[in-house]
Amino acid sequence: MNSNNTMNDNYRRINQISAKCMRVIVLMLLIMFGYCYFTTDIDLALLVIFFASSVIIALIPTLVVNVFKFDSSPITKHVVIICICIIATLMLTLFSTYAYPVMLFPILLASLYYNQTLVLFTSLLMTCGIFISDIFSLKFSEFFIGCKYDNIVDILIGCTVPHILIIFGMSVVAYFIVERNAMMIKTAVDTAVTMQDNQKGLIYSFAEISESKSKYTGEHIKRVAEYMRVLGKASGFEDDYVEKLATASMMHDIGKLMISEEILDKPDKLTDEEYEIMKNHVLYGEALLKNCPGEMLHLACILAKEHHERWDGSGYLGMKGEEIAYISRLMAVCDVFDALTSDRYYKKGWSLEDTFDEIVRLSGKHFDPKVVKLFIQHYDEFKAIHNKIPDKQKY
Repeated sequence: MNSNNTMNDNYRRINQISAKCMRVIVLMLLIMFGYCYFTTDIDLALLVIFFASSVIIALIPTLVVNVFKFDSSPITKHVVIICICIIATLMLTLFSTYAYPVMLFPILLASLYYNQTLVLFTSLLMTCGIFISDIFSLKFSEFFIGCKYDNIVDILIGCTVPHILIIFGMSVVAYFIVERNAMMIKTAVDTAVTMQDNQKGLIYSFAEISESKSKYTGEHIKRVAEYMRVLGKASGFEDDYVEKLATASMMHDIGKLMISEEILDKPDKLTDEEYEIMKNHVLYGEALLKNCPGEMLHLACILAKEHHERWDGSGYLGMKGEEIAYISRLMAVCDVFDALTSDRYYKKGWSLEDTFDEIVRLSGKHFDPKVVKLFIQHYDEFKAIHNKIPDKQKY
């Protein structure tokens, strides 16, 4: 995680909010159309042309953000601003002085992006829109609602200049508000990134301690984290969440810190009593992490508790099906895949092919069938990770 990625992710969310705002504007336009249809004598064809055009333009951001998925593109914010400026220009042309509040919408929307350059860009566009709308109002005044002007000088003095001054004043206010907000957001983002990086380092350190206690190497937790990253992306999670999930997965066996080495390292089969003690490591893991702050440690707590649960309910705690968190169902496949393919002092690792067959065979029993399907689709990535991060010590 870094500041640039976080800021870009914020822009993506703002693009989605802006597209939603434009859909709200569509509703407002439809209400205004109904009001004008029943209460004014504006030509119906003219009303339909102006409002239909405005509705179509207002839906363009939704098309760009939600349909074509350009929500992370730096151009998207300009598309949103151009659309709202065109709509404001159309409404000013149709209603003249009655549409004063519409002039403020573009500035307000631009302020969401905490980008001063965008505020200036919006102000320039809206100034051009005001000038164009006033020229149309002068040329075709008999068709529109609002003040009537006889010549260009009158409309400039009585309408254009006051409108532009309002836009200029609002832009100045928005400019300094955006500057302050941008500084505050950057500070907050930098702090959050630092905290998350510290949290990640802490998680990795504790994960290595838990693995080293049972004579594993740190390569196990590295591979499991990469496997989780593959399945997280395949599940459609956002990149930031995938990164948190991969990091949290390294803590899945933290509860083993509370299990004695005699049980962890016993070369023979565990007795029933020892096995019950070993099973408790999931509850110890939950107890260690449940009061820890932050989303990453919350995810780690879930994975620590549920990574031994099985789809059919035969796991450590008896949870089954949808009772098991989805991320824990991902974790189960990742953990078993690495456990089966890894050499340990008490057993030889399985071949990749045999492990693949075993996981497929246990679909609907040990594993969620949907997760197994994702595993099959991305099996080549699992193989690449396994070969890229081998164990450093042999047993």
